[in-house]
Amino acid sequence: MWWCNRGGSISTEPRINDRIRVPEVRLVGPSGEQVGIVPLAKALELAQEYDLDLVEVAASARPPVCKLMDYGKFKYESAMKAREARKNQAHTVIKEMKLRPKIDPHDYDTKKGHVVRFLKQGDKVKITIMFRGREQSRPELGYRLLQRLASDVEDLGFIESNPKQDGRNMIMVLGPHKKKTEAMAEAREAQAARKAERQGLSATDEGEFLADEAGVDEVLADEAPEAEVPAAEAAPAEDASTEAPAEA
Repeated sequence: MWWCNRGGSISTEPRINDRIRVPEVRLVGPSGEQVGIVPLAKALELAQEYDLDLVEVAASARPPVCKLMDYGKFKYESAMKAREARKNQAHTVIKEMKLRPKIDPHDYDTKKGHVVRFLKQGDKVKITIMFRGREQSRPELGYRLLQRLASDVEDLGFIESNPKQDGRNMIMVLGPHKKKTEAMAEAREAQAARKAERQGLSATDEGEFLADEAGVDEVLADEAPEAEVPAAEAAPAEDASTEAPAEA
């Protein structure tokens, strides 16, 4: 069949305006009101009158449903909604933490801290106890260690998969009490609070700096020497009316 490989991609966008090729449509007004079944020419005339686009929103209906709207604005708002949905989409991740049956207390606290962080983020945690040599004959050591860890983080998570032997390893899965979306929302709120706090501190520091500058200016003004009064250019002349001494 020659027409099977004509190439080109199939458009997923709805048909608008002159691309609509049907004799009549079921028209929906700009505010969602039902106009009814009208000829295509009449629908295009109304779209031109409202300065809007005629968009085919249900092509499979008989007759097709078309709506009067600003198609450019509609595409922009749809893209923003899709972007926001992707931003808020939660992807549950399974983290993994490996321990030894005879783990050092300091190392245990470090590993437990990582598990706490993962659970707070809303992620599952796969705990693996690795046995070596003679440790394989003491599986109860790994079991007790897993139970201890689960007890230490019971406020944040629960045992989703009980400990089970898998070859040389023993595995347990912890699930978070919080959903991923809740953990993400709390993280965003905490970040916003920290940002607001930093901005508040910056404003306070700036105010204190300006106040300090004003205080320094006042001190300098008080310590400045007073301006000297200019001396008189000449001493006041003696009274001309003073009589001269009489001649002998």
